Amino acid sequence: MVSDRSGVVGLLQRGGAFLVVGGVAFVVDALVFNLLAFGFTGIGLLYDLPLVAKVIAITVATVVTYVGNRYWTFGTRHIERRLSRYVVFVLLNVVAMGIQLGCLAFSRYVLGFEGIVADNIAGTFIGQALATLFRFFTYDRWVFPNDHEAARNAAIEAG
Repeated sequence: MVSDRSGVVGLLQRGGAFLVVGGVAFVVDALVFNLLAFGFTGIGLLYDLPLVAKVIAITVATVVTYVGNRYWTFGTRHIERRLSRYVVFVLLNVVAMGIQLGCLAFSRYVLGFEGIVADNIAGTFIGQALATLFRFFTYDRWVFPNDHEAARNAAIEAG
């Protein structure tokens, strides 16, 4: 579990843990995508449907990120279990998925790049880097907020 200090030290600790979790999810995403799209021969089951392959890969990786971030990156935070948090998590991940899919679709269908290198640069590297930045800042604020800290700040403001 990462300490939930505030300030720069806490941000760096959470950021480091988030990157480790993201690294594991990156590997999961890349493996699932490449197996579906390219298989072992260069043309996989979903070669002609790379966006479908990417949706499946991102969905599997998203489960990894939720578990890792909930119980490690933001594990020290008291987080009330509410259905709304899961809904927000899913909605934010749909946006993040759109970022990755947008990068892959732009490369494949606008620029005309196709193949294992082009698809991985666009969808797995660039798309996932942008989606990871989006996830870090939105998870910290809306998915895994520190409920005790928020309650304390509200009490101070109420005065």
